Amino acid sequence: MEIHIEKINAAATYPIRHTTLRKGKPLSTCFFDGDVDPQTIHLGAFVGDQLVGVVSIYDNPAPQFPEKIQKQLRGMAVLEAFQGNGIGKLLLTAAEKEIEKREKVRIWFNARTAAVPFYEKALYQCVGDAFTIPEVGEHYLMTKPS
Repeated sequence: MEIHIEKINAAATYPIRHTTLRKGKPLSTCFFDGDVDPQTIHLGAFVGDQLVGVVSIYDNPAPQFPEKIQKQLRGMAVLEAFQGNGIGKLLLTAAEKEIEKREKVRIWFNARTAAVPFYEKALYQCVGDAFTIPEVGEHYLMTKPS
């Protein structure tokens, strides 16, 4: 399976977010604050011409961290039929490289409890206790130690 990563627009992320992260909820729940900001970057993983995974990168600081420049990863999702093929790892690596091209910054995100082991393999760590995002579920704040 040949997989390639490309920049995409915000609207292209919504179907993947919807089927993977917001199943059974209105499509409007897939529109995130900052999606159309000019500095926001959206990446898509493609198998052939089919978009199968997405991740978005936002300029958004978390108050828990002292760095002035921070990037939040959000909306990371891979279609269920394509999970387990390394696509998530490729998206995460591409997002890190995209960020590091610009500047050395703090990367953070809120990870669903079920996704924590995936991110731990990429050397991210949980910060603090689990918390619940209403109508979405339990999450952990995660970051990679510098």
